[in-house]
Amino acid sequence: MPAFRQVGEKQLPQEVVFMAWSPKRDLIALANRAGEVLLHRLANFQRVWSLPPNENTGKEVTALAWRPDGKILAFGLSDTKRIILCDVEKPESLHSFSVDSSITYMHWMEVTEESSVLTSFYNAEDESNLLLPKLPALPKNYSTTAKIFSEEKSDEIMKLLGDVRLNALVLGGSSGFIEIYAYGMFKIATVTGVAGSCRGLCLSSDLKSLSVITEIQDSSDSEAEITYFQLDTSLLSSYLPEVTRMARKFTHISTLLQYIKLSLTCMCEAWEEILMQMDSRLTKFVQEKNTTTSVQDEFMQLLLWGKASLELQALLMNQLTVKGLKKLGQSIESSYSSIQKLVISHLQSGSEALLYHLSELKGMALWKQKYESLGLDASGIEEAITAVGSFILKANELLQVIDSSMKNFKAFFRWLYVAMLRMSEDHVLPELNKMTQKDITFVADFLTEHFNEAPELYNRKGKYFNVERVGQYLKDEDDDLVSPPNTEGNQWFNFLKNSTHLKESPLLFPYYPEKSLHFVKRQMEGVIDQCLQKPADVIGKSVHQAVCMSLYKTSQSEDSTPQLFKLPFLWNDKTSNIHYVLFTILENSVSKIYILRRHTDTSRSVSNGILALEFGNFLNNSISESSDSRCYSCLDAHFYDDETVTVVLKESVEQEGKERILAQLPLSSVYTDEDRDREFIWDCTKRLDEQSSEIPTHTVFLENQWRVLENMKAQYVAVNGIRKVSCVLSSNLRHVRVFEMDVEDDGEVEEEEEEEITQIAAGEPDELNQSADNQDNVCGAPAEELPDEAEEHESSLDP
Repeated sequence: MPAFRQVGEKQLPQEVVFMAWSPKRDLIALANRAGEVLLHRLANFQRVWSLPPNENTGKEVTALAWRPDGKILAFGLSDTKRIILCDVEKPESLHSFSVDSSITYMHWMEVTEESSVLTSFYNAEDESNLLLPKLPALPKNYSTTAKIFSEEKSDEIMKLLGDVRLNALVLGGSSGFIEIYAYGMFKIATVTGVAGSCRGLCLSSDLKSLSVITEIQDSSDSEAEITYFQLDTSLLSSYLPEVTRMARKFTHISTLLQYIKLSLTCMCEAWEEILMQMDSRLTKFVQEKNTTTSVQDEFMQLLLWGKASLELQALLMNQLTVKGLKKLGQSIESSYSSIQKLVISHLQSGSEALLYHLSELKGMALWKQKYESLGLDASGIEEAITAVGSFILKANELLQVIDSSMKNFKAFFRWLYVAMLRMSEDHVLPELNKMTQKDITFVADFLTEHFNEAPELYNRKGKYFNVERVGQYLKDEDDDLVSPPNTEGNQWFNFLKNSTHLKESPLLFPYYPEKSLHFVKRQMEGVIDQCLQKPADVIGKSVHQAVCMSLYKTSQSEDSTPQLFKLPFLWNDKTSNIHYVLFTILENSVSKIYILRRHTDTSRSVSNGILALEFGNFLNNSISESSDSRCYSCLDAHFYDDETVTVVLKESVEQEGKERILAQLPLSSVYTDEDRDREFIWDCTKRLDEQSSEIPTHTVFLENQWRVLENMKAQYVAVNGIRKVSCVLSSNLRHVRVFEMDVEDDGEVEEEEEEEITQIAAGEPDELNQSADNQDNVCGAPAEELPDEAEEHESSLDP
């Protein structure tokens, strides 16, 4: 009788390189060779959404990890060296950041340690929610990058931060690269001292230990050596309440920086290229006119005498036109109003919130007894606060420039519109014809300041004029502003200039009149990143190596196997605080499975040990009794839960018609004798595979927790003990089968089906089981008859 019930099967169009079950829902994430990330539900293996590769994020997915609450999926891309955090509800990037190495493995864990200090912190309401206004949502009519903060009904920042309880995303890459990101967003540790390319990571739930599996290869033609490292991370554990508070602040700050960046992106999109039309038309006019009269004088004559040269008339009536002038005026007013609103409502509120959190972080840094050991530096945070102040000053300067430009352009266009109507001998409305001496003076001042020809400007920007003054603030360039604000006659500037004490006062934010808003924003980001980088360095240096074990050498034939499917597999038992390492070693054409146990407290030797497992014959009719009892090789193994390992087996002697087997291995049947795994004394000078004959070996005879995988060359498995599901992948990486693992036999299945019919008749359908039953016909079909994934319809996440 089959031990597990099949609920889905699919032939996929692309080879799968990684799969990971959601920890909280019946969803499985897949990454394929095309760089696509897909989300499928358990029932019928139905696709929920797909996220295709793009040039901005990357095309080569090399790692996947779920946040412990199942609301965010993280994946790493090797070609762009970026980490993307994606919303489970829809295929959209919520947050992304760059790393210094190609990521080869990632692990996302949640802290389970409890204390009175932590409990009070978890239960306390975040004061920032009470003291700071809620950040306004970004407009939806701009770039897709702004979608993250464009939802009115949900607080996207809180979605990113998740629960208050600390969780950490651990990243491993090539050349010993290991970094830990609190809440998956801000780096709190850069770990050094580990050699090789990372093949597996596991940070214990008590934060005392980090287990790492690496692949060390001396040269391209030599065999790679698989090595296990256990690192002591006791500083994180000792200062858990402080690390949690600090990390929470870091992620608030990181999210606000992204909010400000996206606000600035929306401002850049609100500024239109049509606003440059006046500058380009005037430049062309200078290049084509035959007279020596300056452009400024031409317009001044039109203002004072009401007469324009033939060339100016041609420029205004033929190139600019009355209709074009009205359109330009409307574009400027609309664009400037949108930018003004974004600065006032988004940029300023985001900057003020950033100041608040940095000031709180400074207060934490001054509590040296608690936070000095973690590397918080009050002076560095003070520099970050100063940089945010400078950014706010520059944003206020932009507001003044917008306000001034709107007034100037309005008066200028109104006068020019009337002048052009007169040139075309059209009727001028009486209310437009009224122009006071004050209005004439205002337009004259505007012409004097903005219509000066500047040959040096032509060398820089390819134009002689800079009539439009707002766009220069939104350019992401290191060059100085083309037309910085005029500070002559400003009493405050003169006062500061003449005061030697106030010039260097820490109470005053530095002001950069020559720089753009983008430049000051980049400078602010650099200072904040540098200030928050120190804790990551200090915590990283506190991590030290406790154990280093050379396990075995890999054969060159494995190179075609996707890196993400290769054993070893790491598991953290939260209850007993033990790290398990699963791996296989080929001996006499049989792959034995080895289980290495290490306690997370590196100072203790209790529960440390190693045991080898081989699988005896449990299909009595499959081999002759004279055959070797060690008849099964282990292809893949993963921890189903703390007490069970799920394995994929094959008969060691390949014969036609021999099937692969999916089995559950209870650890209670393995560790029957507590002293069995302590008999082996490790020789540190040798690799483990060189000492395999001395390792205690336990032969396992499975009873009823197994199932033959018919018509499938199964090779890999992904499991989720919380949801009691597994997904088996074939050796060609395209054929998948999904199982519910808690079904005992067909008799029970039939009973469940009868119950479902009763429920449906009573008006209480059970959707999951119903969808599973509908799949029965598909489950029994051979692989060739299965529908292609490209033909299926995407389903909604909502049941």
